Amino acid sequence: MLAGLGGGVAHAQTASVASPTPASTTARTLTTTAPETVSVYGQGSTRQLTSVSAKTIQAAAPGTNPLKVLAQLPGVNFQSADPFGAYEWSARLYIRGFAQTQLGFTLDDIPLGDQAFNNYNGLSVTRAITSDNVARANVSQGSGGLAIASTSNLGGAVQFYSADPTDKYGGTLEQTFGSNDTYRTFIRLQSGILNPTGTKFYVSYAHTDLDKWKGAGYNESDQVNLKLVQPIGGVSSLKLFFDWSALKQFDYQDESLDYLQTLGGRVDNYYPDYTAAYHAAQGIYTHGETRSHDPLDVSYYAGTAKRQDFLSGLTFDTLLTNSLDWKSTIYGHGDNGYSTWTTPYTPSPNGAPLSIRTMQPAITRYGLLSALSWDIGRHTIESGIWYEYDQFTESRYFSEAPLLGQGTLGDPNDHTPDHPFAVPWAEVWNTNTVQYHLQDTWRVLPSLTLNAGFRSLVIHTGNEATAQDPAYNGGAQIGTGALTASNGFLPQFSANWRFARHQEFFADVSHNMRGYPEDGYSTNSSNTPWSANETAFKQIQSSIKPETDWVYEGGYRLTTKPFIGLLSLYHVDFSNRLQTISFGPVINPTTAVQNVGGVTTNGVELSGTFYPVRHLSIYNSISYNRSTFDNDIATSSGVDNLRGKSIPNYPTLMYKGSIAYQIGRLDAHIDGNYYSHRYLSYLNDTSVPGYFIASLGARYVLGEHGPLSRITLQLNAYNLFNTRYVATTGENGDPISGDYQSFLMGAPRQFFGSVGVTF
Repeated sequence: MLAGLGGGVAHAQTASVASPTPASTTARTLTTTAPETVSVYGQGSTRQLTSVSAKTIQAAAPGTNPLKVLAQLPGVNFQSADPFGAYEWSARLYIRGFAQTQLGFTLDDIPLGDQAFNNYNGLSVTRAITSDNVARANVSQGSGGLAIASTSNLGGAVQFYSADPTDKYGGTLEQTFGSNDTYRTFIRLQSGILNPTGTKFYVSYAHTDLDKWKGAGYNESDQVNLKLVQPIGGVSSLKLFFDWSALKQFDYQDESLDYLQTLGGRVDNYYPDYTAAYHAAQGIYTHGETRSHDPLDVSYYAGTAKRQDFLSGLTFDTLLTNSLDWKSTIYGHGDNGYSTWTTPYTPSPNGAPLSIRTMQPAITRYGLLSALSWDIGRHTIESGIWYEYDQFTESRYFSEAPLLGQGTLGDPNDHTPDHPFAVPWAEVWNTNTVQYHLQDTWRVLPSLTLNAGFRSLVIHTGNEATAQDPAYNGGAQIGTGALTASNGFLPQFSANWRFARHQEFFADVSHNMRGYPEDGYSTNSSNTPWSANETAFKQIQSSIKPETDWVYEGGYRLTTKPFIGLLSLYHVDFSNRLQTISFGPVINPTTAVQNVGGVTTNGVELSGTFYPVRHLSIYNSISYNRSTFDNDIATSSGVDNLRGKSIPNYPTLMYKGSIAYQIGRLDAHIDGNYYSHRYLSYLNDTSVPGYFIASLGARYVLGEHGPLSRITLQLNAYNLFNTRYVATTGENGDPISGDYQSFLMGAPRQFFGSVGVTF
């Protein structure tokens, strides 16, 4: 079961893998009649690969971010300010010390980018697919496979796969309700097989509406998914997937240690009280802000985000011969929207002490993936290419706020910057990505499998400014120019040795590279070289190097009927790490992207699932990670002693546990997660304490009732003991030293109920 999911469960797979997929990318599963828990440990794989089933994902409160469902896995840490993980600004996934911007993500092999807020080359998985339609998620905790279409997977990768339509006509209707006026409706209609050729499809719609758990504002989304499958000649298939999503979200207020200590954890933005925000910008405080060291930054009127996405992919898969498979996918993605922040740092020309700062990103991208898999004797040889063209645009606008008594700002999600009084900058990036991979999986003996291969990766990005106003850029010109991240040989070697009937060793070594992230001038959360001014960018343009690393992993698996266990050890040598270092007010910070040198990581994970009696399972895991900087760094204030300090935002120690009981049509579970302290600064002189959080859930399935084939009742409780804790950290960047307004509080105890019917 998954702690922190609204009572979700981390389940074992129940379907075995029966395909010629190489062992390097296959996670074999154990089928059991016991309740499902985290018991998939990549049996037979040469890497540590865990597969999470649809049943696992759907056991969480409906609408939960699938990334949050992964948080029960060893070494995985997911944080969000809301109970669903739906608030994108706060959603943060870490695996073995790697942040989500250093991991890879795909859906049906289509790249989703790095899941960052204001993503420049993808979209969040919650906008790419409704969680109800996810068939499974494969998680590479050590290093992603060579074929994964990603420019950011220095560490592991998460591959999502959409469910296929069913052969039988029918449908599903589900209604969820709960804390914070949560109201979610999901409906899916299945066509069944329509004709002798086997054509079938489904279409689904989901609407989610929930209020913030503190302050005012809401999180609202609509999403449509369509999948069509057309078999061709018995050995081929054509699959079409389409997604449309639209969301509107209100921000929670970022906090600092000072705010937390002086004003508490329920500080939030002023919305919809425009008068209070207006007075605060004038230095007239009405909510006790003066108890803090920085009353102006305690709260803002509102921050919002509004996004719309279209994503589509068409996959053709065919057996050219009995031993040669060819699979190709073409895809396209369009994204547009904006985010707003009402700032007291830029007054309006009409005399109002506030203005609306709008960020307006947009993405247009398309790509092709094509790969061959050839079984020849004891070898499976894979080779493939990936090409993507991506155009990313981003701009910053300032619009007037009304004078007090002459109107209010209302809902900023209804705001459009039609008549801005300033355009500090507007930029466009054009990126071409080419990747080629080749690997051989050699089954040397029935008990010994070796895998070796490499990928070649080239990412060329150029940008230009389409507008800029030095009066709002601190007098500087924004940085423009081209950068190329390339490496012709990124190897990976791995092995699996089953030395006894239920026992095996595995090992993996890989070399990885990350492309340069893209974001606009003076941004503070993406580690992008283009956030620098023109002078600084030209200085680093010829010398900057992309982030690279070597990942080493080894482990032991034990797979028996009463117990499944895993011991995994890993070491990472990380070079040319780019970090955003921030200081000054969050609304208008001074940031610097610096190469902080190397980072060394050592870690160990131990996990096991025990089935003591029928119907009962007990899961426990513990993981330890020590990631430290290798070098001191020079800043404008001198040399900072960074060497030996731990990376911010990731806990050194994590424990996950769950107890599940399933009998007949009823299953119930209780989960618990412990996270140790996390550092907030690079010099480790500020931190947030560790915490333990528990959740529970129960589900009861009723049989046939008239035309209904199944009725499901589900209850989920999140943060069962009402733990007060800091959730997301570092969303605004991290300071070298001291306190900074860059973390978000976690949600208190929440309850959610669902009723689902299938016909």
